[in-house]
Amino acid sequence: MTDSGPWHLRVVWLPDDTERDVYIDGDRLGFEPIPGATTIASSGYALPGLVDAHCHIGIKRGAIPIESLDEARELALTDRDAGVLAIRDAGSPFPYPELDNAVDLPRLVRAGRHLAPHRRYLRGVAIECTAEELPQRAAEQAKLGNGWIKLVGDWIDRDAGDLGPTYDASVLAAAIDAAHAAGAKVAVHTFSEEAVEAVVRAGVDSVEHGTGLSTELIDLMARNGTALVPTMINIATFDSIADQAQPKFPTYADHMRQLKAGFPDVVRQAHEAGVPIYVGTDAGGGIDHGLAAEEMLLLHERAGLDAGEVLSAASWGAREWLGFGGAKLEHGGEGFGDVVVYDADPRTDLRVVREPKRIVLRGNIIR
Repeated sequence: MTDSGPWHLRVVWLPDDTERDVYIDGDRLGFEPIPGATTIASSGYALPGLVDAHCHIGIKRGAIPIESLDEARELALTDRDAGVLAIRDAGSPFPYPELDNAVDLPRLVRAGRHLAPHRRYLRGVAIECTAEELPQRAAEQAKLGNGWIKLVGDWIDRDAGDLGPTYDASVLAAAIDAAHAAGAKVAVHTFSEEAVEAVVRAGVDSVEHGTGLSTELIDLMARNGTALVPTMINIATFDSIADQAQPKFPTYADHMRQLKAGFPDVVRQAHEAGVPIYVGTDAGGGIDHGLAAEEMLLLHERAGLDAGEVLSAASWGAREWLGFGGAKLEHGGEGFGDVVVYDADPRTDLRVVREPKRIVLRGNIIR
């Protein structure tokens, strides 16, 4: 095999469900023949690369902020080697704009640093700011990320002994407006019923987690095109969080258990209502990196999305949402040079996504 492309793949291209010849020349993918291209896959099923739309390569497991670019690279490589070729980093305490165009790392959308009140989020992760400061901080982070900011909409309120909004609804709305005015979209962490209502009505671009969503809010999200990134693999940890909190905060513990129990139905209702849903793992908090396949399986097995819908939420649909191009390529069209190939059809058995056969990123063969 040659050390550089162009490359040729004879695969079933999804979502077209058509066996076709795919050509990659540098960071360009298309279907027009390229003379002399080296065949790197002569069978299998191919997607234009997976996406983890809620990932933190600035945070190690245990919610420990990284301290170097090398650590960020290591975490990003773990995700890449699982077939994730694009990441939306939903908040990092360590800045790493130097990695935006790294040829060996997934494509990156960065949300800057989390914004939260004093002592209302993970230690050392967020910029802590008052309600008065929040809109200005949101505008600042809009310039420090590359397209998104991240607000913490709720967390445990130790005085109340339960989940509670971090800021009043009017303050969250002002921060969302400030970020939009500065050219950024807004993702908001929210578990509780009160906080998710505030941010959805304020016009947030994506709800992260969203366990407190009601039918009315789901309908509003569908009408507005507001995305949901459920991070079901994160919500699965709520029982252990509740067990730890039980002695001091029993009301909070019970609330977390209730939210977890009802969440598969919430995601199912959101999907049926037409809310755009995307795959995100929340890697970097209590979740290891490289688990996008497990999140996909949870959406399929617990929330009831069929395998094809999950693949869209993890690949071409998510890539188009984040501006990385999808699979809507007519003959002769072009896309980015990202491909993941599987031996068998993941629509028939979604577990196939755990084991990529071939990974090509920006035209470079990873595997």
